[in-house]
Amino acid sequence: MSSSIDQELETLIRARYPLIYIVSWEEKRVEDTIRAISANRGKRMFVWTVTQGLVTSPTAKDKQTRLPSAVLDAVEQSNEPAIFVLKDFHAFITDTEITRRLRDLTYALKTSYKTLVILAPTLKLPPELEKDVTVVDYALPSVEDLDRLLENIIQSVRNNTQINVKLTAEEREHLLEAALGLTANEAENVFARSLVERREFDVDVILTEKEQIIRKSGMLEYFRVAEGMADVGGLDVLKEWMSKRTQAFGQKARDFGLPAPKGILLLGVQGCGKSLCAKAVASQWKLPLLRLDVGRIFGGIVGQSEDNMRRAIRMSESIAPTILWLDELEKGFAGTQSSGISDGGTTARVFASFITWLQEKTKPVFVVATAKRIEDHPPEHLRKGRFDEIFFVDLPGRAERLDIVRIHIRKRKRDPETFNLGELADASDGFSGAEIEQAIVAAMFDAFDAGRDVCHADVLRGVQASIPLSRTMREDIEALRDWASTRARNASSDARPVVTEGFQSYESLTTPPAAAPSISATTLSGGG
Repeated sequence: MSSSIDQELETLIRARYPLIYIVSWEEKRVEDTIRAISANRGKRMFVWTVTQGLVTSPTAKDKQTRLPSAVLDAVEQSNEPAIFVLKDFHAFITDTEITRRLRDLTYALKTSYKTLVILAPTLKLPPELEKDVTVVDYALPSVEDLDRLLENIIQSVRNNTQINVKLTAEEREHLLEAALGLTANEAENVFARSLVERREFDVDVILTEKEQIIRKSGMLEYFRVAEGMADVGGLDVLKEWMSKRTQAFGQKARDFGLPAPKGILLLGVQGCGKSLCAKAVASQWKLPLLRLDVGRIFGGIVGQSEDNMRRAIRMSESIAPTILWLDELEKGFAGTQSSGISDGGTTARVFASFITWLQEKTKPVFVVATAKRIEDHPPEHLRKGRFDEIFFVDLPGRAERLDIVRIHIRKRKRDPETFNLGELADASDGFSGAEIEQAIVAAMFDAFDAGRDVCHADVLRGVQASIPLSRTMREDIEALRDWASTRARNASSDARPVVTEGFQSYESLTTPPAAAPSISATTLSGGG
């Protein structure tokens, strides 16, 4: 047997477990395993489908046993040692007559050398059969299984000079990690597709296949990442932390004794790059990025929300290693404390399932959660163990603003060296990265309307005409900083700008801005 699940299945058959329910999408893989067990134990193997009936050959048909009741009659009347595999029998198992027939069969099978195996992609079991049926979740292929499959494909095309199948040990490991979460059939198809399209094995082709799986689930969004760490201005501490964990999901890290990283919580001022960091780390680590929209989790039927959360978790684990991104976490689980009154406790139960998974998860799913408000976060969410680290993302310092201005000017296909970057960095004191970007965009619109190319003076005017959020929400940002000063790690080593009533960049304005109203710390919100 090639894996522990195969050995478990053989043990159950040898121990004469009468009814075994295998949950798997991989019919061929399970069939091959059972066929090998049958040969080892000297038993015949029969396969039933509603279209072919009960047969021993894939090309044969037996119309007399196509009905569910008829195949159970055939199993009961058979006198030879055999394993009977009933495909998609879950569609009939809840029928009252079929349920009773299966219960009647249990004793007869137990005292014989016959085993009845139900093979279905989903578990559907009536309460009456819970004590009689043994459920086996057939795991997706392991790295070792995928490696054997990959080697078979390499050997089959090794004589084709137009295809490059040479892989270094590191490239092979990365390819197999990318294929984790696929069924054997899906992996075989996508390896072949990569050879046809690229004439070599390409990780991007495999990630495209995973994107299709996510789209079909409906619970998660698959993000195609174009941004990299080079698109993130500043945040050197966070970047270094991420860089040290680039190879953390590989076998080399396991052999070293390192656990897979759990995740991080990015807390801080809106518009300072928290969401961008989630995308950039996916690009740096070359892992698929999934976004969990908590709003999709909640349903109107009793128990539906909890089930949706479990499905989303299972889906993210099925294609691991991956990055799971939760944006504005405090909004997704808003009202946790009052949900017993407002929604019968649904939000609290969903939240409890999520944080328990964060603590206990064993699959390599790296969670990147972003948040702007700390008042709505229960303490059990913020404690160590849920996340590896909590980073505070503050307004960018001068050196970071210089980097951000350079990035966004280059992003719009202009030469940053033709602008006075130092003056723009000084003028944008107190600006977030998003606000700097919008000032540059506004300057480009002005230049476009005037029928000329954008220049330094346009960008400077765009910056001077903007009122940053740090001015209108000064009290909120200071409260957030006070909280983070002793509870979170700074994402940057750059000096923090001091938020004051006035900014040097506003001195050139002819009309001073109105005084900002006092806003409580609990109202801090806005775009990411």
